[in-house]
Amino acid sequence: MVGRTILALDQGTTNTKAVLVDQAGKIVFRVSVPMCVATFADGRVEQDANDLWDASRQAIEACSAAAGPGTIAAIGISNQRETVVLWDRRSGEPVAPAVVWQCRRSAARCVQLVADGTEPIIQSITGLRVDPLFSASKVEWLLDNTDGLRARAEAGDVCMGTVDSWLIYKLTAGSVHATDASNASRTQLLRLSDGRWDPEMLRLFRIPASMVPSVVASSGLIGTTAAIGEVPEGIPIASAIGDSHAALVGHGVFFPGPVKATYGTGSSLMTLTESARAASNALARTVAWSRNGSLQYALEGNITMAGASVQWVGDFLQSEKPVEAAITLASSVRDSGGVCLVPAMNGLGAPYWDSEARGAIYGLTRTSTAAHLARAAIEAIAHQVADVFEEMQRDQPGMASALYADGGASENSGLMQLQSDLLGRPVLRSTCADLSALGAAGLAGLAIGLWSSFAELASMAPEKDTFEPLLSDGARADLRERWRLAVERTRWHGPGSTLVSERAKGAQ
Repeated sequence: MVGRTILALDQGTTNTKAVLVDQAGKIVFRVSVPMCVATFADGRVEQDANDLWDASRQAIEACSAAAGPGTIAAIGISNQRETVVLWDRRSGEPVAPAVVWQCRRSAARCVQLVADGTEPIIQSITGLRVDPLFSASKVEWLLDNTDGLRARAEAGDVCMGTVDSWLIYKLTAGSVHATDASNASRTQLLRLSDGRWDPEMLRLFRIPASMVPSVVASSGLIGTTAAIGEVPEGIPIASAIGDSHAALVGHGVFFPGPVKATYGTGSSLMTLTESARAASNALARTVAWSRNGSLQYALEGNITMAGASVQWVGDFLQSEKPVEAAITLASSVRDSGGVCLVPAMNGLGAPYWDSEARGAIYGLTRTSTAAHLARAAIEAIAHQVADVFEEMQRDQPGMASALYADGGASENSGLMQLQSDLLGRPVLRSTCADLSALGAAGLAGLAIGLWSSFAELASMAPEKDTFEPLLSDGARADLRERWRLAVERTRWHGPGSTLVSERAKGAQ
């Protein structure tokens, strides 16, 4: 392979990918390694931290072999966010399973924090609502529930980090313990105003300060690779960024206004903002990325079950290939036949932030079929995205009218058309299947001078497919009202619940 390339690693929940990006910003090689995820009935979700590293190393080695000696100019990393790894500082070995962003093991602690009245101060400092999604309560749970681990951590023998930090540590053979500002802002430990770890949050979650990594720029030299297996020595690691943030870079969005939605296992909607302030408490304030000493802020809404709801239907129907089977079933009917699936299996994220909600199916009749349930799972993705989009409109009235879309589930054109119909505005789908990796590559290329500016990156952004709304206003309003009623019923936690709606009260 001729010329300088950027190797971008995208470590996700269900796949670890790596790509080579040439000087024109085009992906010229791609490899993917599937990942295992362990889920438990009590809401725990785990991965083996060594599996995350092994898959990443395999992907990097494959890219290195394809590129040829001396042609990889830098490595960029994008990663699943909030997932946290704890490891021994001396041996570099994990001391517990990687706790995945979907995991709900710290739900009781989060309920207690809210009951204690600490949520307003947490949100004012970190920009984040109290929820088991974020890393801090996961770390606290591991320290309290792993024999001897808290004592080891307090003695300075344990490191913590999100997946970017873990991979950087392994790639540098333990010489660098760092995380970028975008990933750090998802831990619930970062002070959003200046991008530094907040002592008050560390005390609240009882996390020793010695555990946390250094916070570095999303685009800038972080370290260099050690010779590990077939990974070449001396390659600069020049970017690290959360996958949802990286997708914004991949779209070429570097200014406030546009909103993007990444459709993956979960979903993330994000729009850039001029400052860290926001009017809505239902949306997270976060660091989009950092570069040259400055922080770019964003508003975000997180959806826990997006593509995972389709996977759930396939698993529920005991299909050999769950996702493929569910998509085939969904495409065999024109609508859900009145069936509504609210995929709150792990609670509801933005804009509801209801960790007590659980998945529910409504509208079943004698003529309902498995195909209607599968179609309802597809519709649930689009409705949840519409919920967050509408909340963003209320918070940022001047935002652009179209939605930028990316991620694996966005390849479903039926979903994209439905999304446009429910929003009543265009959806612009990226034609690149590896947009987060492309974004990480862009930031790495900026850091080493391969590209000169955000404007140059924007000029190289992949083409987009456009979906225009076809649904009438009346039909759209009916579908949205049916969805809202289903969510309302799902959030009703029993007699005496403060979530009982006026309509529900009148029926009692």
